[in-house]
Amino acid sequence: MRHPSESDEWSMDRKTQEAKEAGFVGFSAGANPSTVQACQNSGLTLIGMVDIGSVEEAESKLDRFRDTGCVHVNVQLCDHDTPIPEAVEVARAALQYGQSIGLKPAIEWHRDTATETPEKGLALIDEYKSLYDETLRVNFDYSHPAIIKHLRPEDFWSRFSEYRVDLFQSSELIHFRTFTGSHCQTPITNGKGDLDLDFIAWRDCFLRPALETWLAGPQPGQTLWAVVELGPKGSGYALDCFPNVWQDAVVARKEIQAVWDELVGQ
Repeated sequence: MRHPSESDEWSMDRKTQEAKEAGFVGFSAGANPSTVQACQNSGLTLIGMVDIGSVEEAESKLDRFRDTGCVHVNVQLCDHDTPIPEAVEVARAALQYGQSIGLKPAIEWHRDTATETPEKGLALIDEYKSLYDETLRVNFDYSHPAIIKHLRPEDFWSRFSEYRVDLFQSSELIHFRTFTGSHCQTPITNGKGDLDLDFIAWRDCFLRPALETWLAGPQPGQTLWAVVELGPKGSGYALDCFPNVWQDAVVARKEIQAVWDELVGQ
């Protein structure tokens, strides 16, 4: 998005090729035809993302991902003021229709949606189970509850593990955005070749215990698709003082991969 600049943005083919060469295996985006084709050209798996605000929208918005090679679709559900009973119906429509066409939609924990606080997210999960006797598929983007609860690094995982860790262990999609208790996104590096201290705290106090917990739970054959999610400058995530976000994302992927490899003994 707008990289390397708004006036000289890379083509979608260039973006996916650069991602492939940097070691990424997937590309998280909507189902724009140019994006789908670029992913196919570069051999990247498309990880879908879409907002669904009503039962009526579910089919048409998920239909866009048919025949794209996409399986996992991140869903931002409804609005911050949508009542939980209404949001549950929309989630049900999205998950059921997605399953019918070979997709695995997951409801993201995200601000300005029906899951903007942990309490709302948990209420949605409980109501879904109560009504349908099924488990809601969730994408736990922990950067959002981190700032809502104003967490300190040493408390990151002890607090997050209060929020249905069993569902996290069974999840197949997660967004890894670096955060503190005050900022939903922080830099990976200091722009001079060294890791940012807040990133090191995120890596050691959140990433490592989170991956340890997930590895303790999944069944054989289960895959965790981890999206290195760093918003560009001007998006409300990256501040103007941040170093190059794409270059930071490449470093973040390597650091995440290193922790994963260590934990699985590679």
